[in-house]
Amino acid sequence: MISNEAEAKKYVASLCSDEDFEKLEQYVSMLRDENRHQNLVAHRSLDNVWHRHIADSAQLVRYVPRETQVVLDLGSGAGLPGLIWTMIRPNDQVILVESRRRRIEWLQRVTNLLALTNCQIFGERLENMETFHAEVITARAFAPLPQLVALAERFSTKGTTWVLPKGRSAAQERQKLPARVRSLFHVEQSLTDQNAGILIGKSPPE
Repeated sequence: MISNEAEAKKYVASLCSDEDFEKLEQYVSMLRDENRHQNLVAHRSLDNVWHRHIADSAQLVRYVPRETQVVLDLGSGAGLPGLIWTMIRPNDQVILVESRRRRIEWLQRVTNLLALTNCQIFGERLENMETFHAEVITARAFAPLPQLVALAERFSTKGTTWVLPKGRSAAQERQKLPARVRSLFHVEQSLTDQNAGILIGKSPPE
């Protein structure tokens, strides 16, 4: 279990190259600065930013294979987990979906300044996007699970992996899914919070 900032930084560093870890450090600095102008994350959480946000996002990559091609991050906001994924897995194509203008502009600045060429930003509501297929669908604080699955399942195939950090509500949200979908999801223990869970699933059958 990761319990503090030092452990969080060590864990994240083990997942990426030195060059990409430097980009993550730059991202953290940019996040702190931008949070003074818009509420990207809870202000108090910045005291433990590597534990609460960076490692918490980084741990999600362990549930998907290295040959992943397209990762879809819904409601990316501050770029969590999508931007973190982009820097840890630079060979994956990561698509961030965000509809709020100021957050779109922030994401664009970060991707440009850090030269994150494997990252693409869709600045619109998910409902308005054209359908494409993603090998991974993730979201950190997008919508309750039944609504999330209903909105995003058109982007999935039978091989798509869903990786959804849901905190302490993971098991309860799973129970709210229709029975045919519920059986496809299970809860994994978060590495950053002993009371939090991550919902892992395969796409519902067509």
